[in-house]
Amino acid sequence: MQSVPAWVAALEGSGLGEAMRASAVLYPSANVLHVLFVVLLVGPIVALDLRLLGLARHIDAAALDRFLAAFAVVALPVIGATGFALFSADATALAENDAFRTKLLLVALGLTNAVVFRLAWRRRLVVWDKVPPLLGRLQAAGSVAIWLGAVAAGRLIAYL
Repeated sequence: MQSVPAWVAALEGSGLGEAMRASAVLYPSANVLHVLFVVLLVGPIVALDLRLLGLARHIDAAALDRFLAAFAVVALPVIGATGFALFSADATALAENDAFRTKLLLVALGLTNAVVFRLAWRRRLVVWDKVPPLLGRLQAAGSVAIWLGAVAAGRLIAYL
């Protein structure tokens, strides 16, 4: 067993951590919201990535990107807030959980990939199918793997 940072133990012992553990409503509500908004984040990301990989070419890639980006803008703050609240309930155990650490790493990698993708390719989406960039498609394929891995790691937290 590793030693966890002091802030982790302090968070678990805080009023938020105690409230999350003591309430019959707070933890389950945060958990349901967290899962629902993860779906609203990962689903659209994977849908766009699949489109960029060549599926459903009849759908305009740039228009789909504009439409689906709104889901991420709404989902990310809710995921962050609910994830923090859930973490506070059992922070010391979660900080040592390999599945939890893997999930956080994959989420960070996925968000970084999304930002890099937007900076590199967003303006080129209007001609994506005419000149499909190999690097961009590889990045989209990697994104699918990263986000599905993050979801899988998240589900495994309870079992590892």
